[in-house]
Amino acid sequence: MAQTVLTAAASSWAVLMGLAPLLQIRRMLRERSSRELSAGYFTILLIGFLLCISYGAVAGIPALVIPNTVALLTGAAVIVVAVRLRPTAESSSQSAGQRAQR
Repeated sequence: MAQTVLTAAASSWAVLMGLAPLLQIRRMLRERSSRELSAGYFTILLIGFLLCISYGAVAGIPALVIPNTVALLTGAAVIVVAVRLRPTAESSSQSAGQRAQR
């Protein structure tokens, strides 16, 4: 009984942890910039999520598969938003020119 309750609680919390990067997406969209985001950090996390999903699938442990799938999808969304908000070379040079004028 205790193991079942703990499994449900841990899996539920893991899903919330997987959704937490949505806060980062919200911030990037609000600031219209992804300069503060470490894409490398999220890439490492995505690889870890894939490994956990693979292990959970092979071992038949849905408590690993479900939250890590949520986390993988959310992390991938962060990367997509970050790439779309990265300044292009042209806009970067314009920003530098605007800063130099100040």
